[in-house]
Amino acid sequence: MNDSPTKSTEKRTGQRFLFWLACLVLLVVMIYLGLNQGGNSAWDNYRRQWEAKGERFDFASFVPKPVPNDQNFALAPVVVSSYAQQLDQTGHPIIPPNTNIVNRLDLETYNDRGLVKLPTNGTGSWTRGMTVDLQAWQNYYRALATKTNAFPVSPQPQSPAADVLLALGKYDSAIEELRRAGLRPASRFPLNYDTDPPTLILLPQLSVLKNCSQVLQLRALAELQNGQTEDALSDIKLILRLTESVRAEPFLISHLVRITMVQMAMQPVWEGLVERKWSDAQLAELDRELAGFDFLADYEFSLRAERALSIASVEHLRRKRDFDRMLNEDDATGSDQDRGGSFLGHMAFRLIPNSVFYRNELAIARMDQQYLLPIVNTEQHIASPEAARSAGSAIEEMQAHWTPNNVLAAMMLPALTATVKKYAYAQCSVDLARVACALERYRLAQGEFPESLDALSPAFLQKVPHDLINGQPLHYRRTGDDKFLLYSVGWNVTDDGGTVEMSKTSRLVDTAKGDWVWPGFVNGSQ
Repeated sequence: MNDSPTKSTEKRTGQRFLFWLACLVLLVVMIYLGLNQGGNSAWDNYRRQWEAKGERFDFASFVPKPVPNDQNFALAPVVVSSYAQQLDQTGHPIIPPNTNIVNRLDLETYNDRGLVKLPTNGTGSWTRGMTVDLQAWQNYYRALATKTNAFPVSPQPQSPAADVLLALGKYDSAIEELRRAGLRPASRFPLNYDTDPPTLILLPQLSVLKNCSQVLQLRALAELQNGQTEDALSDIKLILRLTESVRAEPFLISHLVRITMVQMAMQPVWEGLVERKWSDAQLAELDRELAGFDFLADYEFSLRAERALSIASVEHLRRKRDFDRMLNEDDATGSDQDRGGSFLGHMAFRLIPNSVFYRNELAIARMDQQYLLPIVNTEQHIASPEAARSAGSAIEEMQAHWTPNNVLAAMMLPALTATVKKYAYAQCSVDLARVACALERYRLAQGEFPESLDALSPAFLQKVPHDLINGQPLHYRRTGDDKFLLYSVGWNVTDDGGTVEMSKTSRLVDTAKGDWVWPGFVNGSQ
């Protein structure tokens, strides 16, 4: 039987609807594919262009090369004990942690249970010309001994230095084993660099190395006061060796911890100088140790590695569409409305064209190449605050005007314009310390400090470092009574006469203001 006119009309209408729906779907698919192709092509072209110039964008190219086990500091038994509760020998997490393993590098200068108030000037401040107050540490350990046996004390008080060394003596065997491990020529911690995304790689070694450096710093300060200068020098060198043990790691946080550790070593170096405890041979050895540091080059390396890490994270999101991990959410928790919102967000995230991810990867690469890398010039040994401010403005502009093509880039770009100041300050500290060592060597030889830094080269320094902020000579003047003031103009690029500015919110130096100073004198203790 033939269809009625009404049914035929409905059929034709339905066919036309399906036809136009198919056309619409095809159009959407074509646009979608076109967007994907456009974003991918732009990113591929940019990457090929810069890879031809020697740039690297893949995270795997920044993974440190394996080293023989017997040459690897990180695989010495005492070092292994510090992370073996959490990581196996291939860097995979141990869940739950293996609490049967004793961490022999569980070193602390204090008991963290809050039983006794910590010394207010526990580490001194070389930038402000302040020595450490060892008597405050002596009082702390003796007061703590009335509440716990965490640190050994003598029945009767000794000198502050002797009591501090006795308290820290509980770590002697571990430190000596760590010193022997430091003789190994290479270091590569067993991290699982195949983790996807690599931002989830565990780094338990960083807190351990930092804590060890704090103990070594206090030991070195006490050894100086106790007349044990060779022991103090040995502990400073061990801090620097621990600092170098993670230098090859492609993580910004690893290098920021390194910077903190080097600053710890500066305090006993400075106290030994102002108290005239170092010999000429010891000063020459300190100079050789410090000469190996180049934090401006480290900035470039860690910036490029961080860029590759961010690109790898965006690529992970593109491939996995891991919406929940991106937001650090768990679908198994929260209200029904939360789970519904997460479900809708998850579905929407899956529909984002690949081009959006590619263009975000491109945005990350361009931002680094155009703004962040030029902040530092390693050949001229200069870090430019002006370039850092321009980079900061560019990042703020991106973060204030999010688009689908830069939203992930804006979220993943770290605060590198503030971070580069930390690298610059660390390198300036090293440069100032080397010049100060050379000044003391000159004083030992000539009986007084020189009129100008030019007198140091080449006998005591092959080349006197310049101010890495502006490329000009460092500021130096003798201040009478056989003292001196040595400084850089600092991040504000202004000669403030050697003035150090303090933070209004902490007891720390505000490195964004004032000068970066190495005082050749003691202001006093708190």
